[in-house]
Amino acid sequence: MFEGIEFLNKEFFWLFLLLPLAMLWYFFKQNKQTAELKISSLKGFQVTNSWLPKFRHALFVLRLLALAALITAMARPRTVDVSTRTKTTRGIDIVMAIDVSASMLAKDLRPNRLEALKDVAAEFIKGRPNDRIGLVEYAGESYTRTPITSDKAIVLRSLNEIKYTSVIEGGTAIGMGLATSVNRLKDSKAKSKVIILLTDGVNNSGFIAPKIASELALEYGIKVYTIGLGTNGMALSPIAIMPNGQFQYGRVQVEIDENLLKEIANQTGGKYFRATDNKKLAQIYDEINKLEKTDIEEFKYYNYEEKFRPLVLLAGLLLAIEFLLRFTVFRSFV
Repeated sequence: MFEGIEFLNKEFFWLFLLLPLAMLWYFFKQNKQTAELKISSLKGFQVTNSWLPKFRHALFVLRLLALAALITAMARPRTVDVSTRTKTTRGIDIVMAIDVSASMLAKDLRPNRLEALKDVAAEFIKGRPNDRIGLVEYAGESYTRTPITSDKAIVLRSLNEIKYTSVIEGGTAIGMGLATSVNRLKDSKAKSKVIILLTDGVNNSGFIAPKIASELALEYGIKVYTIGLGTNGMALSPIAIMPNGQFQYGRVQVEIDENLLKEIANQTGGKYFRATDNKKLAQIYDEINKLEKTDIEEFKYYNYEEKFRPLVLLAGLLLAIEFLLRFTVFRSFV
């Protein structure tokens, strides 16, 4: 009955304690409310059974109900309709540069490095509803998979479609991947521009040096977070392609140019992370998510609708009925 209703002056509900007191008072005083006539015998009087004396207590009930309605009205019942509008006051543009070389199929992360990355990156994207995100792929060369956009459905679909392909030249061109990402962000008007660069190897191809690419990022005010992906030691990685087109796997030493990744991060004001397993990779993206916060201003609008007026009218109606009955039907008995 009172779902969605709040009471502004709840202290008035203490007045309901008066109702039991009024009932006790009525119980002990009711016999004195009517005149008494004592006679020795009823012989000679015609006795009739009238229902009116039995219902005279209805007058008191009406008065109690009216009092209860008035107390509830004084408690100020009202409904509240809250509408919320959010405004992003500090937007962030993010480009995720993903290494898609054959070594990303290594199985030191489950089911492999690339699939593990896609799962974690998808959750990261879903957690940034107010930012624009783009994707860059690189191996021996690089290209833009998805320009920065606020449409997360497009980014997630594009991320899900990323896979290793021999179409892209083999190798790991960290400088090319970083430079392409910088090119996506250099004209951005966002107050914060971020690149998340992930690789599992060393820079061994491409015609743009990582140092030059990081200088470009610094010039355009772009912060770079770098992630080295791969276990410590040996990992089960692709070493050859069999006649049926499937990869042949073997134990390969994991080599990540951590010094280079640290230098890029330090030069641009970012941070370097090392992900050796699925759990650590998820923790890294969670930490980046916390480091790069988007300021959101929230506006709430409250619409109050007062509900005490119908209760006051109900109380008035009950008192009017009680008054009318008292001086008409029950006039002879009260």
